[in-house]
Amino acid sequence: MTTEASPVWPAPAAVVLPAPHVVDVWVAPLDLPEDRQRALWPLLSDDEHTRASRFFRELDRRRFAVARGTLRSILAAYLDRPPAGLAFGADRYGKPYLLAGAERSTLRFNLAHSGELAVYAFVQQRQVGVDVEQIHDLPDAPELARRFFSPYEHEVFVSLPESQRLEAFFTCWTRKEAYLKGHGSGLSQSLQDFDVTLAPGSPASLLRHRTDPGMAGRWSLWHLVPAPGYVGALAVENGAAMIRCWSWQHP
Repeated sequence: MTTEASPVWPAPAAVVLPAPHVVDVWVAPLDLPEDRQRALWPLLSDDEHTRASRFFRELDRRRFAVARGTLRSILAAYLDRPPAGLAFGADRYGKPYLLAGAERSTLRFNLAHSGELAVYAFVQQRQVGVDVEQIHDLPDAPELARRFFSPYEHEVFVSLPESQRLEAFFTCWTRKEAYLKGHGSGLSQSLQDFDVTLAPGSPASLLRHRTDPGMAGRWSLWHLVPAPGYVGALAVENGAAMIRCWSWQHP
């Protein structure tokens, strides 16, 4: 299935849980004024504080904390619960999920961040993955494409004009990452096992999966442009009638 996201990311009048056929995608800034950063730190769990402390750079520590604090804030707005009281689990591949008591919540989520932005996806009762990358100079993009893209994707990549290859590289990368994150298997599944579209302007699509042919019919991809200079992708299990793209405004 091929799908495209709306380029408009407004702030909603109210935060309302998505209906079963709807996926909510949020974009949020990571570089906040100091007072807003400090307000998010107390929302994090002890484990999240420990994970933040492992980053070498202060900038990376702050951005991680803001990303996790924002996740908690959005979930709290959906569920009308205190953000600091939310609890998470993780599956055997490390994919996080929200706990409702001792059980998994029916609200599924995924998040990614790059540069100054974080992107979040929320959906009811189906798997979802999201990825985002800030487009930047990458001299070894041709070598990375040769090593990690499928033969089909590499053929498309090298056929493009030089001026389009950098955008195509990040488009392909985010689509593959979003699918892997949604599926939950991460890098236990080879990047070369499946093909996605990548040419600029081509609708987002999981074209084929060589080790599990049924996957192409069960997953939808969406192209995301959360901000100028960024490209992203959303992967949704069993399709979706629509997505809503929102901009999160920190209180």
